[in-house]
Parts: sequence; structure tokens; C-alpha cells
Amino acid sequence: MAAEATMDTIQFTPYTALIGGALIGLSATLLFYFNGQLAGVSGIASGLIDRDVDKVIWRLLFLIGLVVGALVYQAFMPEAANIAVTDSIPILVAGGLLVGFSTRMANGCTSGHGICGISLISLPSFVATACFLSSAIITVWIVRHGWGS
Repeated sequence: MAAEATMDTIQFTPYTALIGGALIGLSATLLFYFNGQLAGVSGIASGLIDRDVDKVIWRLLFLIGLVVGALVYQAFMPEAANIAVTDSIPILVAGGLLVGFSTRMANGCTSGHGICGISLISLPSFVATACFLSSAIITVWIVRHGWGS
């Protein structure tokens, strides 16, 4: 039986977070250097409908790499990836559709704005990232002190 991750079991690990952030930054830099593309996942995913096969192949490999990377992490760190999904499928689908709609409204996702946009000193990315972070902070506060308590 899979154990459910709770707020009490999540711990901040600064060294692994620093290493992970550095690897994300390095990956985004290498993608931009070698391919001239920003590492925004929503833009990469939406580009799969492009008719140019070369553009589709690298995008598909990028997205497959995200999934394979998570599976490799789970294989080597099973205790860290022990999460049970308890919500219903319709709620998960609705949440995914809302995220997709929101990324279109914001002209990009959190990875595109927060990692690539800020590094390019893009004012819209600074504003979008401030909105993402503010929403996350407010949501966590409500869950911990409001509805979720």
C-alpha cells in the first residue's frame, strides 16, 4: 500500500535543491545554445503539431526525457517518490485543462517564464513569475491555515 505524502513528511533539502536548480539552468542553457530554443515546457509541447519533422523530433525527445528522468529518479530514490494520487480522474483532468488554458493566457508556463524569461531580463516574465509565486504562496497559506486545516 503506497503511503501518502503529507506536509509533515516534506523536508527542505538545500543541497539537492541547489544541485537540481543548477542542472535545470545548465539544461536550459544547453538547449538554447545548441538549438536556439527556450526550455518552456508548454511551448515545447504545443510545438509538437508543427509540420517540420526536425522540430517535432527534438520536442518529442525533450518531453520523453522528462518522463524517463522521473522514472529513473523513482528507480534510484523510491522512498522520495512514494506519492499516492487520491483525487478523482475528472478533477485531475480539469486541473490539467486549467493549467493548459492558463499557460496560453500567460504566453508560457512557469518554466519558460521563471527560468528562461527572467534570465533574458524579460519584464513580462518577471510579472508572470511574481504572479505564479504569489498564487502559490496564497494557496499554501489557505491550505495550511484555512480550508485544509
